[in-house]
Amino acid sequence: MHKEQSGPKKNNPFLSYTSYVIALGGFLFGYDTGVINGALTFINRPDQLGASPTLQGLISSALVLGCMFGALANTTLADKLGRKRLLQWVAAIFTVSTLSCALSINAWMLIISRFILGLSVGCASSLSPLYLNEVSPETLEAQNVNKNAIGIVLGQLAAFTVNAILGTIWPDWHPIWRIMMLAATIPAILLWIASSKIPNSPFWYLLQQKRDHARRIFKELGFSKTDIHENVIEAKESVKQGNKFDWHLIFSSKSAIYLLGAGITIGFIQQASGINTVMYYGSVILEKVGLGSGGSLYGNVLIGVVSSLAIFVGKPVVERLSPYRLLTIGLIANVFSLGLLSWVMKTSPLAASMNNVLVLIILSFFLATQQGLVSPTTWLLLSEMFPQQLRTTFNAIGTAMTWLTNFVISLIFPMLIAAQGTAGVFIIFTFANLGCIFLTTLFANSRLVKRAAAKF
Repeated sequence: MHKEQSGPKKNNPFLSYTSYVIALGGFLFGYDTGVINGALTFINRPDQLGASPTLQGLISSALVLGCMFGALANTTLADKLGRKRLLQWVAAIFTVSTLSCALSINAWMLIISRFILGLSVGCASSLSPLYLNEVSPETLEAQNVNKNAIGIVLGQLAAFTVNAILGTIWPDWHPIWRIMMLAATIPAILLWIASSKIPNSPFWYLLQQKRDHARRIFKELGFSKTDIHENVIEAKESVKQGNKFDWHLIFSSKSAIYLLGAGITIGFIQQASGINTVMYYGSVILEKVGLGSGGSLYGNVLIGVVSSLAIFVGKPVVERLSPYRLLTIGLIANVFSLGLLSWVMKTSPLAASMNNVLVLIILSFFLATQQGLVSPTTWLLLSEMFPQQLRTTFNAIGTAMTWLTNFVISLIFPMLIAAQGTAGVFIIFTFANLGCIFLTTLFANSRLVKRAAAKF
């Protein structure tokens, strides 16, 4: 009996293939959010789109604004279309909108194309962890959901690397940014093809009251009888509530309000740390501290490498320890690194070349704690902290808050850095992380979240 309850310790081949294909959604998420970092240097050229600081903010943040609406749309679309079909639609929209970005004739066409691209990116950001959670036996949930976070940083690393290579080979050919963006169609097409071989979510089949389909897929994915039984019970409760989400009922329940607040807080914390100022504007930041355009492109590759190594090193820690505790530890480390970074940028305590190296080292430490601890734990919490009948909706709302926060920061960052300088901006994010630590004690409290979830 104990063996049955403990479940499988490793993915079977079919589950492994399924989880890696779904995690391609995270890879696309990372690639399309990271490609602007590096491409923006060429887009800004007078003979290209000649973007002002305001237009730079709009070009970067348009995708993020689309992401917010795409994440919210996942609430309805994931249940109506099914997880698999929606993932395939996401891949198709990725491909078409990426082509439109590469062919943009002016800044506004690029802004609109990136907004449409953002709809699919945002939908994928909410869908992929949800889908991974539902195709995974309980003992493998953290391991498989974490593949989405790994996919995000690998996608960003791939974007930075491709940008650096292209920018080095053709440094004087300013339209190279179009090729940088066009490269994102390759993983999108791969996702569309590979997704034809994966199953739909067995839990979704239960919601459609197709139990035979669901049981067959549960078995193919390696679910134990205990896991299957628990999923059937959860699905019955969801079906009893009906398809319409009752907001009146939610707001009349203190437990539901608390869980909603927790989801919104987790979504906010992920971006309020300032991580995507580095992932989107890394080349701009590195140029301002003294690196040339070529050096800044390869500095971005270092940023991507550190992020990727951090998430792989942090992977066993995230899978074993409490995500609530790890979130607090990661935020404390962020306060230390960003505070130190702002001091170094403001005072320049070393010679110019050594100061640049020190900036890269401190940035790397910030990225290591954020990408190794904070980011994966926030995605994991959003995928598992809610009871099943609230999961799809609250997961989408929490993810939408991630993108809303990201949008605001991405939009105002070029203007902030012009007004406050790099040191001043990172002081702001130092205090933002201090505020996030306070929020975790209120809304990312393991005992309180579990007590509220138990009411459903």
